Amino acid sequence: MKIHEYQGKELFKKFGVKVLDNRVAKSGDEAAKAYDELGGAIAVVKAQIHAGGRGKGTFIENDKQYGVQLCKSAEEAKAAAEAMLGNHLVTIQTGPEGKQVNQVIVEAGCDIARELYLGIVLDRENKLPVLMCSQEGGVEIEKVAHETPEKIFKENFDPAVGISSEQIKTLCDKLELTGPSVAAADTFMKALCKLYVELDCSLMEINPLVVTGDGDLVALDAKLNFDSNALFRQPEVEAMRDLSEEEESEVRASDAGLSYVKLEGNIGCLVNGAGLAMSTMDIIKLHGGQPANFLDVGGGAKTEAVTEAFRIILSDKNVKGVLVNIFGGIMKCSTIAEALVSAAKTVGFEVPLVVRLEGTEVEEGRRILEESDVDLISATDLTDAAEKVVAAIQ
Repeated sequence: MKIHEYQGKELFKKFGVKVLDNRVAKSGDEAAKAYDELGGAIAVVKAQIHAGGRGKGTFIENDKQYGVQLCKSAEEAKAAAEAMLGNHLVTIQTGPEGKQVNQVIVEAGCDIARELYLGIVLDRENKLPVLMCSQEGGVEIEKVAHETPEKIFKENFDPAVGISSEQIKTLCDKLELTGPSVAAADTFMKALCKLYVELDCSLMEINPLVVTGDGDLVALDAKLNFDSNALFRQPEVEAMRDLSEEEESEVRASDAGLSYVKLEGNIGCLVNGAGLAMSTMDIIKLHGGQPANFLDVGGGAKTEAVTEAFRIILSDKNVKGVLVNIFGGIMKCSTIAEALVSAAKTVGFEVPLVVRLEGTEVEEGRRILEESDVDLISATDLTDAAEKVVAAIQ
């Protein structure tokens, strides 16, 4: 689960991480009022979307307007906000369709001496969280990691203990931080590691992390992602969820207990088991097709959930054909067959439907389908199914 920058900074403040004073605005007038309340000579208006690269991102409606604007008056703040709100910001992370901006933050100016990068993720190889820093702040860190990985410095830490002062001193030496900045970094980094663990984060990034003229450290940005499986113990975080930023079909699937990710292809997939779903998408690609989604109905899905899965797949206007690939273990083939018949009655299949069933109660499942009036193409195995669905949509 992702949250907005302003929400991330609210959490930062609770853990003692320094951020700049800011206000959320949903209109030009609110942005102008926020500028006046901040009381400085400058302020920055930032679009709030669940994507990075806003500073270089431009709007579909106005490609000369960027997602981050420096303003020197209330009138400029109002104009910047009005140019952003309601429009679609395109960045390196949004795709060409962009994301609609529904709110902005107006943030106080800052005495910037240096810009650094800081991030925390799970290091799967070492099975520990890792704190990463770089002197290349304010730029695309993915490019730095790819072209000059030696410029990213890393320290793993035990989540039960946190990062040590010795580790932070090592990072400070590599970042060329001295004097009061070392003490500031000790407090700053320890607080971030504590937040990452206690709130079940899956990713935390600050880009840029600012070193001020007097040597203090301030988070100029806040990107936080959370483990969705842990939200039951993070009610404060869950309350920050912005459904308008999420794909509607993925929200529907989550509510139905389905694992679904929308893709850009035209062959809808309904499969039981994540590994089998990945294999199904791979073999569709192998035979020249493009999967429109990842969808794992799981092993215990009931008829209602599977019917909803069909509704979600068929609601995608790009879908020109559907492949059902079920290997019955816990999930019975007869359940899928009944759901398929139900979906055909309630939703209707206006695109080719290829079905491959194997495993528990497969004969019963095939009988249900044969005795129904659902127009479908039967497949004997996965290769046969992929070939048939690709041929059907062509």
